[in-house]
Amino acid sequence: MEVLAYLQQTGMAVFHGYHRMLDSLLQVAWDVDEHPDFREFLDVARKVGAKLIVFNSDTFSQHEIDDALEQLEDSDFTREEKRSYEARLRQLQAYEGFTCGLQVSFNLENRLYVYELHAEWYEALTDIVNELDATSGDEEEDEEDGAVGGYFSNN
Repeated sequence: MEVLAYLQQTGMAVFHGYHRMLDSLLQVAWDVDEHPDFREFLDVARKVGAKLIVFNSDTFSQHEIDDALEQLEDSDFTREEKRSYEARLRQLQAYEGFTCGLQVSFNLENRLYVYELHAEWYEALTDIVNELDATSGDEEEDEEDGAVGGYFSNN
């Protein structure tokens, strides 16, 4: 992987860790839209004296498509809509085994600096799953129970 090769070249210590978005530190996200080159992020890390870089990559698996297909099967979409979603999901099977996400991060002064990038095709899957989630019966069940995600009072 190109990122790991670059890290070896720079001599920075690499820790192969887990995704850090649940880390309790205040997080600062790198603007990958305006500055997509991971080298810029790592150059900043080096310049501020970061000694350890946490590296995480995710590999796409059929399991994610299978989960989405199950959710689609249980959805209230019309037959035609289901066929359209299923076709889109089946097209994504070609990416099985590919790297779908990358996260590189470092800590500095009680803050977590994060570079995170996802493949465009993986973002398409995420969009489909979000659409399926938005139309699932779970939200209706929550409303029937009087809960609205735990953020608002019923008062």
